[in-house]
Amino acid sequence: MELAGYLQFVAALAFVLALIGGLAWLIRRSGVAGSLMPTAAKKGTGRRLGVVEVLSLDPRRKLVLVRCDSREHLLLLNQGPTPDLVVDSLFSPGDAGAEEAEPADFAETLERRS
Repeated sequence: MELAGYLQFVAALAFVLALIGGLAWLIRRSGVAGSLMPTAAKKGTGRRLGVVEVLSLDPRRKLVLVRCDSREHLLLLNQGPTPDLVVDSLFSPGDAGAEEAEPADFAETLERRS
């Protein structure tokens, strides 16, 4: 095989690998990848865990509201040496069996968790 044949092979291989990488990136960005994965909902049981809302505070910190069964947990996620923090846990507003509790003051909740 001549040098031109080898170069054509390498170029074709690079092109195919770039197509595979681009397709994987596109699937990940579009959110289709989550529906392709097997979940508890597809196995016949309901989902117990879900992300309700995400709020970016700055490039290094996020507030994430996570629901697990009938409870919601507010998490402060950090990218860096400081650990992540559970800010508050409360019953889900749509849960009929949950007891109604007065909303706590944010500063009071932070002091209680520290």
